[in-house]
Amino acid sequence: MENPGYIALSRMVAQQRALDVRASNIANADTPGFKAESVMFSDYLVQQKGLSMPPGSRAVQMVQDRATWRDPQQGQMVKTGNTLDLALRSDGLFAVQTPRGQRYTRAGRFSLSPSGQIVDMGGNTLLGTDGRPIIVPPDSTNLTVASDGTISTDDGPIGKFRIVQFDDQQSMQAEGNLLLNTSQPARAMAQPDVVQGAVEGANVQPITQLTQMMSETRDFEFASQFIDAEGKREQSAIDRIGHKG
Repeated sequence: MENPGYIALSRMVAQQRALDVRASNIANADTPGFKAESVMFSDYLVQQKGLSMPPGSRAVQMVQDRATWRDPQQGQMVKTGNTLDLALRSDGLFAVQTPRGQRYTRAGRFSLSPSGQIVDMGGNTLLGTDGRPIIVPPDSTNLTVASDGTISTDDGPIGKFRIVQFDDQQSMQAEGNLLLNTSQPARAMAQPDVVQGAVEGANVQPITQLTQMMSETRDFEFASQFIDAEGKREQSAIDRIGHKG
């Protein structure tokens, strides 16, 4: 395969990656706290080192998958009335304890475990400001959560949720559809603005995502057709050279 084929192939690989990301967005349109992602591409210039380009020539530009960008826009807040459904009006993240260590999430659909711990949809424990799970005493009634993350029963406060933010959320690594991981130092939010009885929906716009997927599918098919045509052109050239020989 010569340069035109390799260039088209790099485009196909990039478009396949874009389609995978787009499909993930659509699949998570109903996932609480999910942030839509998109792929960032750039040109990758190929040139032999130590050689100047001959007159009239051009650099070979491959397509390079540079990064995945996460849309920070807040999703629509959905009222549920459930006591342990929590949403954030701020840019913060809830801290949860997983078997792999501390992780962060905006998916505020929590519940009470048999041991009295507050857990997320994956069973990970929601942490308090002291870095430990908050234990809800047995037979507690009237659980309320203040806007600063303080959770109380009729007998008074029992803890305060650890809600943090980071300087660079784009560099955080997604683990599944709900959790984020990072080595950055976390900064506690003084005013996280927690809303009880609501969850933040995904910020995915399904119609927009489907439209973009259709466009990316056409781009993928065009690159595929180009590679097929280029292969036939090369084979035809080989056949003619062989016939002349």
